[in-house]
Amino acid sequence: MSDFTVVGLRVVREAAACGSFSTAAENLGYTQSAVSRQIALMEQAAGRALFERHARGVRPTEAGRIVLRHAEVVLGELDNARLDIRHLAARPPGRLRVGAFSTAMAALVPRAIAEVAARDQPARIALREGVSPRLLTAVARQRLDLAVVTDPDASQAGVEIEILLDDPLLVALAPTHPLAGATRATPEMLRDQRWIAGSQEPDSTLLGAWRDAEWEPDIAFVARDWFAKIGLVSAGLGITVVPGIAVPVLPPTVALLRIDHPAAVRRTAIAHRRNDPRDAALRQSFAEALRDRAAELSAEVRHRLR
Repeated sequence: MSDFTVVGLRVVREAAACGSFSTAAENLGYTQSAVSRQIALMEQAAGRALFERHARGVRPTEAGRIVLRHAEVVLGELDNARLDIRHLAARPPGRLRVGAFSTAMAALVPRAIAEVAARDQPARIALREGVSPRLLTAVARQRLDLAVVTDPDASQAGVEIEILLDDPLLVALAPTHPLAGATRATPEMLRDQRWIAGSQEPDSTLLGAWRDAEWEPDIAFVARDWFAKIGLVSAGLGITVVPGIAVPVLPPTVALLRIDHPAAVRRTAIAHRRNDPRDAALRQSFAEALRDRAAELSAEVRHRLR
């Protein structure tokens, strides 16, 4: 029986995220045959099929989802090991290590950095983009000083959570779309639409935040990059869900409407270690800037949806 390998686990993770072996190959810079070979080796190691093959792509089996959960942990720890090696030298004073999920990096975090730079002494701010569970782990293990995360209930020992905002989930669509003139839409109004998502698995995307068990979205295109999603939307090829904090960087080639559903929000929070004296003043200053900019972004969302 084969053993699980780091390369194989990365391929499995990418294939699951893309819902396609060919797209995974493109993203990883491999040939499709190389990806198929790695998947076959990982299935041999598992002793079971990890993916269901369909005409429109692939999706993880139950065994595949188990492997994916463990792959996230293993690959996350390896990434953390690389960061630890890079930071073997003592961390100089006046440096803040900040993590955030991708759409928080679009406007919220850059604006907070600009505010801190304008009102404080020059400071080095190192950025790390990632998914919230990994960012929380990094804060808990003192690899990050502060992180902007979602799903703040999934906290870890020693980590303090401060809610920033309940960020509304919006639908982005082409200006020519029949719903473009509306300000909000119910889930029922969106059921027959073609969707653009980051994965074929709705539960792993923003679609999972508000859909119900009776509705299986028609995912026409899978794109992980936000620019690719917005490009597909602008071309009228489908609609996608975007968080409110991304609104300031969205082009005028898309229209927006609010999803009229109580679960169509994503709670966003600041995470930092309790009673950590290192660069406490700078960390507090950055947290204050995040609070200011979060309020500003909320006002911009309300204005654009008028």
